[in-house]
This record gives sequence, C-alpha cells and structure tokens, in this order.
Amino acid sequence: MRILLSNDDGYFAPGLERLAAALAPLADITVVAPERDRSGASNSLTLDRPLSVRRAANGFLFVNGTPTDCVHLAVTGLLDTLPDLVISGINLGANMGDDTIYSGTVAAATEGYLLGIPSIAMSLASKTAAHFETAAAVAVELYQRHRARTLGPRLVNVNVPDVPQSALKGFRVTRLGRRHKPRT
Repeated sequence: MRILLSNDDGYFAPGLERLAAALAPLADITVVAPERDRSGASNSLTLDRPLSVRRAANGFLFVNGTPTDCVHLAVTGLLDTLPDLVISGINLGANMGDDTIYSGTVAAATEGYLLGIPSIAMSLASKTAAHFETAAAVAVELYQRHRARTLGPRLVNVNVPDVPQSALKGFRVTRLGRRHKPRT
C-alpha cells in the first residue's frame, strides 16, 4: 500500500516524524508537508504565487504553501502513483467540533478525501505531547484495519488522548460536537 502523509505543523514536526517512522515498515510512505507551521490554514489554496517543492535531509518533501496545497500537489501530479490512503498529522492538539473547519490537519485529510482517497486526520489531544507514540500506534491500527477492509471514500478525524498506549480503552465513534451556540 501507498500512504501519503502530510500535516499542518510543518515537515519538521515531531508528530509527523513519529507517524512516518511507525508506518514506514508497513507501507510505501511519501511525506509532503508545509515548509513551516500552517496551523489554522483551513482548506485554503495558494493562488497568488508559484509553489515550490523541495526535499529535506530526512527525505520528506516540503512545499511553501498550505496543507491543502501539499496534498493537492502530491495527488494531482507530484506522485507517479496515487496513494491508497492519506494520513494527516500527528497534530499537536485536538481537532474537535466546530474548530475542525479551521484545522490545517483536517484540511489536508479533507483534500485527500475530495480527490477520492480514503483519508484520516490524526491529532494528539494534548498541549504537552508526552505520548506521540500512542497516536502513532493508533494510526498503525487504523492503517491495518483499512488494509483488511478499506475505509472506502471516507474522511475520519481521530483524536487520541495523550496517555500511554496501555491506558487506551478502545475506540469510540462520535459526531462532531458544537462549540458555538446557535442563535435563537
């Protein structure tokens, strides 16, 4: 299987590095991520200047654009073969409720989904980042589930508690909550 990894924290982010390291033994990994932190970039595309793609010392590709630009460029021309799965993350901080519309992590996964590729946005629900390895292990499990039975054309947003993996008690599927109260 081929997996495209991206994020909104930049190609140098520890969550992306841990995600790539966890998945590399299992699949053909390509990383295309922003050259700098683009948290909150939402689904924006860069239309006012040329984009460039460069390779970092660790082999990751980085783009002087948004998370959406990264996935769009990769899928529509940069990669020789389409990925079977897009995973964005591991984001530092949760992506929940109404705030997902602002998230660059969710936006990268959304772009994959809009281009017809099953996509997962992975976030570590934390401000301290003590257990990126737990979120990476969850990503591996989701990849294995997808490999056994494809997600199909889906976008999944996953928030992993910042606890040791042994403290996890399974998965819970929910709907997006609301942070903003509707006006009456």
